[in-house]
Amino acid sequence: MSAFWITLFLLLLAACTLFLAAGWRQRQASTGDRDRLNQRFYHQRIDELAQDEDQGVVAERPLMERELQQTLLADIPPAQTMKSHSSGRWILLPGLIVLIGVSLVTYLKTGGLAQLTGWKQVQQAYPELRARLMDPGAKPLSMEELARLQLGLRTALQTEPDNLADWTMLGRLGMVLNNADTASQAFEHALQLAPNDLALKQDYAEVLTRSPDPQDNRQASLLLQALLKADPQNLRTLSLLAFNAYGQQQYGQAIDAWQTLLGLLPAGDSRHAMIARSIEKARSAAGQQSRQLALTVTLAPKAEKMLPQDGVLYISVSDGASPVPVAVKRMPLSHFPLSLTLDDSNAMMPDRLLSAQHQVEVRVRISRDGSANPRPGDWLGLSAVTPWDGHQPIAVEINQQLP
Repeated sequence: MSAFWITLFLLLLAACTLFLAAGWRQRQASTGDRDRLNQRFYHQRIDELAQDEDQGVVAERPLMERELQQTLLADIPPAQTMKSHSSGRWILLPGLIVLIGVSLVTYLKTGGLAQLTGWKQVQQAYPELRARLMDPGAKPLSMEELARLQLGLRTALQTEPDNLADWTMLGRLGMVLNNADTASQAFEHALQLAPNDLALKQDYAEVLTRSPDPQDNRQASLLLQALLKADPQNLRTLSLLAFNAYGQQQYGQAIDAWQTLLGLLPAGDSRHAMIARSIEKARSAAGQQSRQLALTVTLAPKAEKMLPQDGVLYISVSDGASPVPVAVKRMPLSHFPLSLTLDDSNAMMPDRLLSAQHQVEVRVRISRDGSANPRPGDWLGLSAVTPWDGHQPIAVEINQQLP
């Protein structure tokens, strides 16, 4: 830091020196130009007096020459010249002050002094932040503190470029902070130091899989396939491969990887349900939906007599525990009994699919004015909460009117 400020001071001193030297030379040059002009005027007037005397215009030439000499001496007296030079030095002082002020203000605005100060603060806090990260009992770091730790770690790696553990930590910090470029570059450096490290290759493949660049996704796919060939039963590799294939719309490959993963997980593992939902989601996206809800809707005699002419039928399916539907269908009234099917294409949210449910409750409502919100006078039918394996049909009778 001291070297930086010394350099800055020397540059400012050099600028001031150049400014003073240029101003001094300009002052001397202007004075010399005036003296040469006066001398040229004097000699010109002497020549004119000589011509006038030859023509008989003037008779007292020596007297006029003495007057001309006195005028020239009076224009630049020695004492006044020295005083002028002395006062000229102080004229440059305001300009020097302006130069220094503008230089300092410009540096404060554009020189990154705030960033430099922040970087020094990060360097001072880095050991404490790292110690907290490595201590399981310490208070977890906030996202801002993790970002400062990342900056301190990058600075430390400038002096220790062969530190494998720090490169690995930097890559994982980049993943946590969603900084794909930092994570990718860090894992590339780490793999140069440890090219056969399986965990590093998986971390690098995960970063490439998350990338929005299709070329990165394809590179991750090649890397994961090579890892799976070396270890066909590695759970993390299978999971990453399935996720990568699904993101590239290679649904068949994603389903195969997830099914292999299901076969390797121990019974009772909590990941079974999540993987099963992922498989159903991939099948739905690939047009291979195997779980559909077959629904039959009938009308009670009272409801049949009071059907509105322009009514709309709303069908919603929930899991019986949450009131938020997992599937919804809207259709105009038609003849009853009505038979139809619902599948994942009717899902309300992509992460809550009908095919992933193990019990369902079906609600059917006839809206008189087409409103999605229940209104007094609407007719309603509600099924019981029924265990569902994706195949058995469900029947609902519309038999009650909202008050």
